[in-house]
Amino acid sequence: MKRPLQVLLLVLSGLGLLHASLFTDLCLRYVKPGMRPMLISSGVLLLLLGVAEAWSRRGPAAADGHGPEGDQDGGGGHGHDHSSVPRVAWLLFFPALSLLFLAPPALGAYTASRQPPKAVAEQREFDPLPATSPVPMTLTDFTSRVRQDRERAVEGRTVRLTGFVTPGGRGDGWNLTRIIISCCAADAQSVQVRVHGAASLPANTWVTVTGTWHPGGTLGTESAAIALDARTVKKVAKPMNAYKDALPLTLSR
Repeated sequence: MKRPLQVLLLVLSGLGLLHASLFTDLCLRYVKPGMRPMLISSGVLLLLLGVAEAWSRRGPAAADGHGPEGDQDGGGGHGHDHSSVPRVAWLLFFPALSLLFLAPPALGAYTASRQPPKAVAEQREFDPLPATSPVPMTLTDFTSRVRQDRERAVEGRTVRLTGFVTPGGRGDGWNLTRIIISCCAADAQSVQVRVHGAASLPANTWVTVTGTWHPGGTLGTESAAIALDARTVKKVAKPMNAYKDALPLTLSR
C-alpha cells in the first residue's frame, strides 16, 4: 500500500468517525453518550493526520526525489522500499467505508435472545413504593423487588414498565427487554421481564406495559417469577436513554 492510499485511509476513517459521531447519532448504537466527544476528537485527529501526510508529500524533499519514497535505494543502496506496509492493510478500508456507507443495526432483540439476562445485584432494603398507580418502574427495580423484597411491596400493585419486545422463549408470553451498556456494545447486558396475557408485537418494538406481578414461585425469594400479567400494551417511541435501564426519557414537544 503506497502513501497516497495510506492518506486516503486516514481521511476515510476520520470522515467515517465524524459521520457516526458528529453528523449522525449512529455511534450511540454502540457506545454510551459520554464517549461521543472522544470519537469526534479521534475523527478530527485522523483527518489532520491525513492532511498533514498529504501536505508533506508536496514539500521540497518529496519534489526532488529525496523524500521517503524518492530515496528507495537509500540506506546503503539495498534497493528496498521501506515505506510500504503489508497487503493485508487493504482490509482496513472495509471498516472505514462501512462507517460512511453502512449502518449496522442497533442492539436489540437478536442480541438479547442470545445471552443470559443480567444478574441483579443483591439488595436488602427498599424504599416504599409511591401511592400513584400505575407505579413507573425500571425492569431492574421490578426484578429486584420480585426476588428480594421481603415486604412484597409489588404484590397486587399495578406497575408500568418500558422496554422493547423480544419474542420467543419457552412457554407462553414474550419478553420485555432493556439492554444496558456500561462502556460500549462489547459489554452490553440485558434485563428482561416475561409478559403474559398480551399478544406479542414485532421484535424490537418499544412498548410501555402496565400490569401486575404474574404469580409464580414465592414472591420476595429467588423462586419468584420475573413476570407480569399485562393489562395494557402501548407502542411508544424509542427513548433517548435506550441503553440504560432507567425510566424513559423522551424529547419534549
